[in-house]
Amino acid sequence: MDQELIIKIIELLGTFAFAISGIRHAAAKQFDWFGGYVCGVAVAIGGGTIRDVMLGTTPFWMTTPIYLICTAVALLTVAFFGKWMEPLKNAWFVFDTLGLALFTIAGIQKSLAFGQPFWVAIIMGCITGSAGGVIRDVLLNNEPVIFHKEIYAMACVLGGLVYWGMAALGLSTELSAISSFLVTCIIRFLAVRYHISLPVLKETNSKL
Repeated sequence: MDQELIIKIIELLGTFAFAISGIRHAAAKQFDWFGGYVCGVAVAIGGGTIRDVMLGTTPFWMTTPIYLICTAVALLTVAFFGKWMEPLKNAWFVFDTLGLALFTIAGIQKSLAFGQPFWVAIIMGCITGSAGGVIRDVLLNNEPVIFHKEIYAMACVLGGLVYWGMAALGLSTELSAISSFLVTCIIRFLAVRYHISLPVLKETNSKL
């Protein structure tokens, strides 16, 4: 498959998954449909927009309306089928994790396509995957999830390192993407399941 096509497919899947996550959080705050759509758009395109601006290219969602339409479909999915999905307590978390992994890969691949070195691509993957969630949390007046103890942005970084390693071994783009996706998801799932977290930064009180 053409790499540009792979990026677009991943971005669409990530858009839908992240939009579902953002709209669900808005629903928990009892936002109306428009507010839910805004939150869905913010989390779905926020990270990719920052990435594209830093890469000096037109933000991906401005080239076609399909991403905004995809978010609208996500809104309707939550509005009409949310009550059937709600009993699945982990469903929303799964959508958020899938979006995180998919957008991480999209950020890495697009950065590489623009000729950036791998270390920049991994940072861009992390921004693409996690920045939208920061924007969502700010809109909802919540503490951004990346500042919590639980593993979130670090899952993006580790998934990016796996992509780097697979590519260094000369493996295909598809296999590298699948491996990175699985590692990012597994790390996120295991971190939440077993309460794995980074050390907490504690303030040191010094007496003058």
